[in-house]
Amino acid sequence: MRVISGTARSIVLTTPKGMDTRPTTDKYKETLFNCLQSYLCECVFVDLYAGSGAIGIEALSRGASKAYFVDNSTDANKCIQENLKKTHLDDKAVIYKEDAIFFLNNRLKEVPDIVFIDPPFAKHLENKAIPALAEKNLIGEDTIIVVECDYDADFAFLDELGLEIFKTKDYKTNRHVFISKKSE
Repeated sequence: MRVISGTARSIVLTTPKGMDTRPTTDKYKETLFNCLQSYLCECVFVDLYAGSGAIGIEALSRGASKAYFVDNSTDANKCIQENLKKTHLDDKAVIYKEDAIFFLNNRLKEVPDIVFIDPPFAKHLENKAIPALAEKNLIGEDTIIVVECDYDADFAFLDELGLEIFKTKDYKTNRHVFISKKSE
């Protein structure tokens, strides 16, 4: 796994040992960032369930001004710190070793431009993270939420939060769902 583009292009990243994380493949990551590229310049990026930090690091490499990395795993956090030092992007990063919902409810004090949510698929934690963002008024008019999920993920709850899916990208085993405030 490597950084695909930007200031840290081609730097190889490490991943936490074991099967607790599913790193987004380079091919899927490239597709994701092709969709997000025009929104990255000087943006505030949140990487929830960050694992190796590869998604947030890619955002920083491509022009994000700040990235929050949130994962409650000690191994993941060590990996994120190592990858940020390796890419020389650690001065733009804030790392939290805690539960993503706790972070949203208690730590995040600014409205992010992009939120990437990649929880363990079977747990469907996006169903808690997105409402937490909405309840704390952390979704701005231009905020983009991207969820990496399996095909069984149910987003029926978005309507009651004033949100909508504006794009999906399907892959062989999963998808990226792009969410924003409803257009009026």
